[in-house]
Amino acid sequence: MTKITMVEAVNKALDDAMAADEDVVVLGEDVGTNGGVFRATIGLKEKYGFKRVMDTPLAEALIAGVSIGMASQGLKPVAEIQFMGFIFPSMEQLCCHAARMRNRTRGRLTCPMVLRAPYGGGIHAPEHHSESTEALFAHIPGLRVVIPSSPVRAYSLLLAAIADPDPVIFLEPKRIYRLQKQEMPAAGTTLPLDTCFTLREGQDVTLVSWGASIKESLEAAKALGEDGISVEVIDVATIKPLDMDTIMASVRKTGRCVIVHEAARSFGVGAEIAAQVSAEAIFELQAPVKRVAGYDITMPYYRMEDHYLPDTERIVRAIKETVMFQ
Repeated sequence: MTKITMVEAVNKALDDAMAADEDVVVLGEDVGTNGGVFRATIGLKEKYGFKRVMDTPLAEALIAGVSIGMASQGLKPVAEIQFMGFIFPSMEQLCCHAARMRNRTRGRLTCPMVLRAPYGGGIHAPEHHSESTEALFAHIPGLRVVIPSSPVRAYSLLLAAIADPDPVIFLEPKRIYRLQKQEMPAAGTTLPLDTCFTLREGQDVTLVSWGASIKESLEAAKALGEDGISVEVIDVATIKPLDMDTIMASVRKTGRCVIVHEAARSFGVGAEIAAQVSAEAIFELQAPVKRVAGYDITMPYYRMEDHYLPDTERIVRAIKETVMFQ
């Protein structure tokens, strides 16, 4: 079978969705003629025409607003924000309108739109190109937030997001766009949204992560396995709504929990998971919940970027401290 990278998986998902449903349209800055900054939309304009693959002005508020209008009238827009650091102008439209459409109209209208954005650090980019602010959108009722961690999940979760009747913020970890290749799943294969995926079974500690940090999490789990520490690795995948049932079942089995993410430590998704685990499994926990995260600073430029991002060594150290807690 053909093996594809994550960015190729995104392109294939868009292609398959557009082929299956003429209501699916793609829009954003440079998504048409240039095929996007990372070439995630390459070839789509040539195949489906400028009426379904639209280059927009450099105006993120416009991109989100037009997408909401399209979605409310029966289309299924998939909009791209070039980098997550440029997403802030679109937030008024997303938070005040897209997220509220179903509630505002008492279900008469929905907003079946997807807003894609490359996110996260690790590519030595300039300012505003490496943000990890998924918690901002996870806090808004009515928005679904999805973050794939592999080519297969990128393809299958994006198809599921496009089919969803409500707005989805689909964040693509650009650090792993071309890091690995996986066999292409059967065309049209979807994975369930709002579900965590257990990537590795373990008995001693639950390691919870998402996005690009899954790579280092699996590396840490493998290294610790050689030392006799059995690590269960969970890929959150859908940040909101959060599948706490899967996480809690694992924590109750292992008695320990370490959470890894590259977003700033304070007030993040990791803090929410830690709070729920501590509240609901307090009598099963054998150690405090530990977080390995980015620091509460602006993502630094490339010379310091590697010091900011959680690496395998930091994760291994946190897990050992958790396992050895008395």
